[in-house]
Amino acid sequence: MQAPVAQGGGMSRRAVLTAGATAGIAAALGSGTTAAAAPSPADARGPAADWFTHPARPVRPKFRWWWPDGLVNTDEIAREVDQIADAGFGGAEIAAVHHSVKDKSVLDTAHHGWGSGPWLDGVEAALRRAARRGLTLDLTLGPSWPVAVPGLTPDDEAAAKELVHGRASLGGGATFQGPVPPPVQAPAAGVTRQRLLAVQAARVDPAYSTRKETGLDVSSVRDLTSAVDEAGTLTWTAPEAGDWVLISYWTRGCGQQPESGPHTAPAAYVVDHLDPAGTAAVTDFWERRLLTPSLRGLLRAAGGAFFEDSVELETDGLTWTPSLPDAFEKHTGRPLLPYLPALVLSDGNQVFAFEAQLTRQIRHDFWETFSELFNRHHVRALRDWAHSLGMDLRAQPYGLQTDAIASAAILDLPEGESLGFKNLDDFRCLAGGRDMAGHTVLSCEAGAYNGSAYSTTWDRFLRTMGGAYAAGVNQTVVHGFSYATAPGASWPGFAAFSPYNGGPGYGESWGPRQPTWHHMTDLAAYLGRVHGVLQSGTARADVAVFRQTGYAATGIGASWFTATGVPLGWTHQFLSGPLLALPGATVSGGRLAPNGPAYKALFVEGDFFYGSTPTLAPADARRLLTMAEAGLPVVLLGAFDEPLTPGVPDDGETDRLRELLTRLLSLPNVLRITDKDAVGDALTRLGITPDVHHATPSTLLNAHRVTQDADFYYLCNGKHAETVKPPVAAIDHEVTLRHTRRAGGGATIPYLLDPWTGEVTRIARYSERDGDVTVRVALQPGQVMIVALGRPGLFGDRNGARPHVLTTDAPEVLFTEGELTVRSNTAGAYTTRLSSGRTVTTTIPPVPAPITPGQWRLDVDDWYPGSGQDRTGHVHRTLTLDTLLPWSRIPELADSAGIGRYRTTIDLPSGWTSSHGARLELGQVSDTARVTVNGTGAAPLDRLQPVVDVGPLLRRGRNVIEVEVATPLVNRLRVAQPAVFGAVARQDHGLVGPVRLVPYAQATAGRGR
Repeated sequence: MQAPVAQGGGMSRRAVLTAGATAGIAAALGSGTTAAAAPSPADARGPAADWFTHPARPVRPKFRWWWPDGLVNTDEIAREVDQIADAGFGGAEIAAVHHSVKDKSVLDTAHHGWGSGPWLDGVEAALRRAARRGLTLDLTLGPSWPVAVPGLTPDDEAAAKELVHGRASLGGGATFQGPVPPPVQAPAAGVTRQRLLAVQAARVDPAYSTRKETGLDVSSVRDLTSAVDEAGTLTWTAPEAGDWVLISYWTRGCGQQPESGPHTAPAAYVVDHLDPAGTAAVTDFWERRLLTPSLRGLLRAAGGAFFEDSVELETDGLTWTPSLPDAFEKHTGRPLLPYLPALVLSDGNQVFAFEAQLTRQIRHDFWETFSELFNRHHVRALRDWAHSLGMDLRAQPYGLQTDAIASAAILDLPEGESLGFKNLDDFRCLAGGRDMAGHTVLSCEAGAYNGSAYSTTWDRFLRTMGGAYAAGVNQTVVHGFSYATAPGASWPGFAAFSPYNGGPGYGESWGPRQPTWHHMTDLAAYLGRVHGVLQSGTARADVAVFRQTGYAATGIGASWFTATGVPLGWTHQFLSGPLLALPGATVSGGRLAPNGPAYKALFVEGDFFYGSTPTLAPADARRLLTMAEAGLPVVLLGAFDEPLTPGVPDDGETDRLRELLTRLLSLPNVLRITDKDAVGDALTRLGITPDVHHATPSTLLNAHRVTQDADFYYLCNGKHAETVKPPVAAIDHEVTLRHTRRAGGGATIPYLLDPWTGEVTRIARYSERDGDVTVRVALQPGQVMIVALGRPGLFGDRNGARPHVLTTDAPEVLFTEGELTVRSNTAGAYTTRLSSGRTVTTTIPPVPAPITPGQWRLDVDDWYPGSGQDRTGHVHRTLTLDTLLPWSRIPELADSAGIGRYRTTIDLPSGWTSSHGARLELGQVSDTARVTVNGTGAAPLDRLQPVVDVGPLLRRGRNVIEVEVATPLVNRLRVAQPAVFGAVARQDHGLVGPVRLVPYAQATAGRGR
C-alpha cells in the first residue's frame, strides 16, 4: 500500500504438494495429505473448458490476511483458512498489520510479536491447513512495511541511511571559522552516530535559482574536506567575487521503523535497500530465526511467495548508501561529490541547482545509479533467495525514484494497487516489464478505499478492478481479511485499518463478519474466471511506449494513446531501457518480442519526468536502430532530430547520439512527428492497426491474450481513473476483433465466455472478414464481456458447422440446444440473413406484457453486536412492502444491516408454453443478491447488470420468486459505534428496483407458429 511520499527521498510456485516430496514435508503436513495438479488455462483443449467453468485454486483471488502480529490462536487460524477456502478463494498473504490498535502494549510484542514463537506457530498452522485445502499462502518479508529486521539498530551497517546537509552563507571575502555546519535536520530517535562525508563551497548564481532552490555555479564548487581538522572545525575565506555557501554532507541512519509499530521486541528498523548488507540482514534473520525444518517443508508444500509492499522509505534528507559514490563513478565515469549540491534534499525538496540542463542530467545519472543498486542488491537478491526456498517474490516495486518497469521484469510477481495507483497507465508500466520478461502474473492489491470500512460495495470493487484487468492485472489480492479478534477491538471484530484516526478506516475486513460473505462464492468464481482467461497463453499489446525514466505510480500516461488511442481500441504498455536488453527483445515479422507481447510499433517521446526533453541514452538509441533495421516500425514525437543524452554526456557523446538518430530517422519504417495529434496518422502511414477497433470513440477497454488454440478478448466498459468525469455511460456498438492466424486455417468462431455463470456459448450474430470478427458489444458501466475466437468445436459445442447470423431485425438470436434460435418479447415475423446465403423468416407467438410484482414479503436477518467482539446477534423482522424502498427509508430498518429475503408471487397465463421464458430485472439492488424461482436457484447475477434469465424455472400459473440481498454493515455500525461511524450518512441498501419480469418467446430460425 502506497502513502504519499516525496519521490526524492523516500516511497505460485507451490500450490500443491508435488510427487516426490521429502519426508520432512510429509512429516510437517501429517499423514493423509493428497493433492492434484490443476489444469492450466493455456493448455485447455476441446470440451475440457472446465478450467473456465470451475477455475482452479491457483487462479482464484487471494486475501491480504491481517494478523495482530503473533497474538493469534492456532485453532482460529485453521478455522480462518477454512473460511477462505470455503468461500472459493485460492490463498492469502499473512501480514502483521494493526493500524487500528492505538495502545500497542496490549499486543504484547515481547511475547507475541512478529517472528515470535506464537507467530511462528500460527504461520505453521496456517500453512498446514492450507496444504490440506489446496491453498497457497504468501508471507511478508518483515513486519508491516517497509522491510525491517528485529534487533537491527539505526546505526548498524545494514540499516537504512540518509544523507543530510548543513549550510552557511558567506559574502565575498568573508571568512568562516568554526565547527563545520551541522545538519539542518535533527537525527531520528535512536540514531546516535553521524559521519561527515564532505564539505564544499560554491558560489551562488542567482540566474539558476528557483522558488525553492538556490542557484550555484558548478565551476566554482571546491572540496574543503581536507581542511577540516580533527576537532571538526574549518577555517576558509571566500573569494572576493560574489556570494558563497558552505555545504556540509553528513551520512547517518534514518531511524525508520515499519508502519504502525512496534511489531517486535526488540524493535525492528528498516534495512538499507541499496546495499547487500541490508538484504543479508533480512535473509539471515529468516535463516537463523524463522526457517525451522518444519517451516521449510511447509513452505514447499503450501507456500506461494514472499511479499514486499510499496517501498516507502522516509527521510528528511536523501536516501543514501555508502557505496553510492563508487557506483556513480563506475556507472558514469565521473565522481559524484562535485555534483552533490544538485542532489541533496530537505523535507523532500531540492535545495540547490546548477544550470537547468546540467541539473537535469546530474539528477538523471544519480537516480539511474540509485535504481541499479536497488534492483541488483534488493529486488534480484531477494528473488534469488526466495527461489532457494521454493518460493516466488511478489512485490510492489515503486515508491522510490527507481525504474519500476525494470523491477517488474525481475520480479516473479509484480504488484500494483487500486488505492495508490492514479490510473490505468500505472498498471501498464508494470505489465510491460512482466510481459517482456516472459512472466505471467501482474497482481493487484485491490479494493482499499479511504474512509469506506464496512461500507464498501462489490459493485464499486468491480468497477474499480474492471479497468485494471484491461490494463494487465490478472491476480487480485483483496484488501483484506482480518484475524477475528484483538485486545480492545469492538464488534464485529479486529480490523487492521479501522478505526483509523478516530474514523472509519480504509480497506474492508471481509469474512463471515460481513453479510455479503453469504454470497462470496459467486464473486470468487467470477474473479477466478477472469484471472483464468487473463493468465492464459501470452498477453498481446499493440504498441510499446518507451520510457527513458521507468517510474510507476505517477499517473503519467502516453501522448495520444492514453487519451485518444485507448478509446478507439488501441492498447499499449511501457518499456524502459533495461527491457530492450532482455533476451526476448528481438524483432521478427515487424514485431518486437514476437513470442511475447508482439508489439507492432515502438513509440518514443520526450521524458515526461525531465521536462519532456527529447533524450535517449546512446545504448538505447543503438538498440532502437538495430530493431528498426530489423523491420520494427518506430514513431518518435518531438525534436529527436536534435536529441540530448539523459545524463551528463562524455566528450563527443551527443554527436554520436545524433548520428545514431540520423540513421534511425532515415529508415522508411521510422517516422518523426512534432504534434501528438499526428500519432494516429503516423501509425496509419506505417500500416499499423489495433487488434480491437470500433468506428467511434468509446469507454470500451480491452485486453488480448493468445493461446495455441484461441484469441481471448477481455472487454470492459470502464474508465481510465476513479476521478475521471463524466461518469461512464452504457455502450452499445459493434467491435472488430483480430484473430491470430494459425496453422490449418479454417473458419473463425466467436464464443461468449460468461464469467458469472461459467457458461461458454457460440455467438450467433457476427460478421467475419479475413478471420477478423465483428460482434455487437452492449455493456453497462463497469460490465465485462469475454470473447474467444477459435476453431469450430473449440469448447465442445455442436454448433460450429452451423451457419451464423449476419443481419436480423429480431432483438436477439442465439444458439440453444444445437439450434439457431430467434428470441423476442414482441410477437411478429422476423427476417434473418444467414452466413450460408439463406434468408429465413421466423414467427414469434404472442408474448405476455412485462410484469411488475405488486407486493413483497421481506424477511430480514438483522445483524447486531453479540456477546463478544467477534460474535454477531440476530433479530428476525418480517415486513410487507407495497413499494420497494432502500432500508434507510423504511423506519423499522433504517439502521439495519444483514440479509433480507424478498418474496413475491407472479401468475403466468395458461398460454405459457415451453417456447416462452422471461428475464428478471432487479433494477437497483445493494449489495449482493441471489435469485430463487419456485425453490430453484437461478444463475449467479452480474452485479453490474442485475438481470437473470429465469425462463427454465418458470411454469404456467403461480410462481414464487425470492431475491436474497446482503448488505454492508455500515448502517448498523453508525448506531453501534457512533464515535467511529456516527458521521457516516445512512446508505441506501436493499432491493429498490424497479423489479420486472420481462417475458419473451423464442423459435428456431426459419420456423415458428
